[in-house]
This record gives sequence, structure tokens and C-alpha cells, in this order.
Amino acid sequence: MDGKTLAREELIGRCVKIIECSDPAWQGKTGIIIDETKNTFLIEMNQTQKRIAKKIATFEFEYDDKKITINGSKITYRPEDRIKKVR
Repeated sequence: MDGKTLAREELIGRCVKIIECSDPAWQGKTGIIIDETKNTFLIEMNQTQKRIAKKIATFEFEYDDKKITINGSKITYRPEDRIKKVR
């Protein structure tokens, strides 16, 4: 599976790591995506919920023992539209 295929999948419930971010406080943070909007992810980290803008970060997902990196600006669609629009 590559980044394009993963971007078309449901991301809620997946474990995510923030690889790069314009806000250095976010870099290296990991958690589970519990909600998604067009522009943000709501991530549960250490029993707290934090919202991060997709556009400012690069995310790493683990799928089938592979690490897949996706630039957040490539997935700034409503979750239901992402299936059709991700290129």
C-alpha cells in the first residue's frame, strides 16, 4: 500500500506520528486519530485530545508493518470526499 491508497482509506482509529510540522512542539508526537474534519485531525495523546491542522504537518501511518508518510496538505478534504479527490 502506498500513500495515495492509504489516503483513500478511513483514517479514524489509525495510529499516527507527526514527522514534520511548522510548529516544532508537535514533531515526534504520536497518538490515535479519533475524529477528522476537512482541515484537522483530532488526536488522542496520553489520554488528552489535541487538534492539529492537516496543512501544517507531515504524518506517518503504520499499515501492514510498513511506514507510510503523507503530507497533510494532500489530504485536506472532507473525509467522505477524500476517496474521490486524492490524486
